[in-house]
Amino acid sequence: MTGRGTGAGPVLVGLTGGIASGKSTLARMLAELGAQVVDADALAREVLEPGTPGLAAVVDRFGTGVLDAAGSLDRAALAGVVFSDEAARRDLEGIVHPAVGARFAAVVAAAATGTVLVHDVPLLVENGLAPRYDLVVVADAPADVRLERAVARGLSREQAAARIAAQASDADRRAVADVLVDTDVDVVTTRDAVAELWRTHVLPLVADRGR
Repeated sequence: MTGRGTGAGPVLVGLTGGIASGKSTLARMLAELGAQVVDADALAREVLEPGTPGLAAVVDRFGTGVLDAAGSLDRAALAGVVFSDEAARRDLEGIVHPAVGARFAAVVAAAATGTVLVHDVPLLVENGLAPRYDLVVVADAPADVRLERAVARGLSREQAAARIAAQASDADRRAVADVLVDTDVDVVTTRDAVAELWRTHVLPLVADRGR
């Protein structure tokens, strides 16, 4: 797969951030500038659709109790199975992660040289994926700000705090970041920062692909 240190294929931008960090906002802004955004969560849903090998493997491992009446994955039921069972969670990841990786590789292979692919990946740091990208962008906001945003979106304070605690630390995300975008500011300032990273970091990589 194309990644750091190579000069062919699309430009791969890994975009990540903690819960309620403003990552989706950055993805939309990058798309407005011309990037093709690939949502890792959407890929995970695709590889578990009815009729896919991924869903068949999940049913083989966890049983038909994780399906709804229509034969689709009942995500709440599956979450109930794996939430408190570390071995079950690892088994699920062993099914989903390779399938998602293969699906993303297919998207990369189909992209023209110089295309900017922004891979929106919540668990980029947790899964050690930073080396696969030409550029890693981190949506950055203080934990207390993210907590309040998550609560405003409908999570309880306890749920939001638990999700923040379960994710990579701010320090870990910053350690792999090529660019930090502060999202604890007004939207105009954020948009300006995204335009600047596009000009100073993304476009030079695109130009390098054209040589």
